[in-house]
Amino acid sequence: MPADPLVHFRLDGRLAIVTGAGSGIGRDVARLYAQAGARIVATDVDASALAETAEALGSAVTPVVADLTDPAVIEVVADRAEAIAPIDIWANVAGIGAAMPIAQIDAAFYRRVTAINQDALFWCCAAAARRMIAHGRGVILNVSSNAADQPIPTLSVYAMTKAAANMLTRSLAAELGPHGIRVNAVAPGFTVTAMTAPGGLDDSEREALLARNAARSPLGTVGQPDDIAHALLYLASDAARFVTGQILRVNGGVSMP
Repeated sequence: MPADPLVHFRLDGRLAIVTGAGSGIGRDVARLYAQAGARIVATDVDASALAETAEALGSAVTPVVADLTDPAVIEVVADRAEAIAPIDIWANVAGIGAAMPIAQIDAAFYRRVTAINQDALFWCCAAAARRMIAHGRGVILNVSSNAADQPIPTLSVYAMTKAAANMLTRSLAAELGPHGIRVNAVAPGFTVTAMTAPGGLDDSEREALLARNAARSPLGTVGQPDDIAHALLYLASDAARFVTGQILRVNGGVSMP
């Protein structure tokens, strides 16, 4: 055993792509990976938010503004990263929330949610797999959701995309394991971000939202972005070298499949 067992959580010398790094969970993942020693290629569709992430994290981060709903753009991001070093970690954090009764959903709403949460995820995994197979190693990480396990009214399309993320994770773990590639997912419960607790809420509305979701957890609390980021750090690191095809549910016990 090494003198410092925490060395297994280090990412020194590794290159990680983190999508959705402009805010929320993605920004915290980029921060933790950088603190663990990795170099980061951070992507987001929001240029100003991504610039804030890059400014906060400094030289460890290469920001790339990208709309990942276009598979050709994903290839550009991957090539930018490979120009720096082989890709060791690809963390797919980008996604959108979407609540609407199914009777009100139109084709535009459906296409937007599936394009970001499902199609972009698939093509990011494909781009990562092609490059990692060539290098004989790598880690692909996906962000799913508690909604993939627990039926929630008005989240039909969102939940469908997150259930797809879970199955994609397991399928790729079986397919890519022989190439030395691990594939896992983190499924957050309610986590306080701009997506789940938007700034337009007044103080009483925000408190009620948080209290309502905290009451669903045996722990009586809600998640914060770094709760999810720490799980993604573990799965990216050598501490999880024997872990693949798993959905790590960081949800305060709200669901226990």
